[in-house]
Amino acid sequence: MYALFLGLRSISPGDLHLLMEAEPIAVVDVNSRDSWLESHVPGSTNLDPENFKAKDLPTDKSATVVFYCSNFMCSKGPKAAKRARKFGYRNAIVMSAGMKGWLGANLPTQSGE
Repeated sequence: MYALFLGLRSISPGDLHLLMEAEPIAVVDVNSRDSWLESHVPGSTNLDPENFKAKDLPTDKSATVVFYCSNFMCSKGPKAAKRARKFGYRNAIVMSAGMKGWLGANLPTQSGE
């Protein structure tokens, strides 16, 4: 289910979708606010990848938190996951395919707030 991407655990869009159906997890979109408003993974929150605080994430530091940005070339998702790890989150994961991969897998999206 997981692979390594830039030293972080990575998950595919399809596996993330299955995981979201199986258990409660936090999904964080680190794309621009405008991009997030246009289309995002259902239930995801939008955070600035370089300025979010630990208080913006789940209180349980063992919680699964999946970060994503636009595509596999984007470095904002991995940077945000590494930031979360510095805050003590042991299960910070990256969906390295990003929103482009999610859309390419024909998975459901949400728009707006």
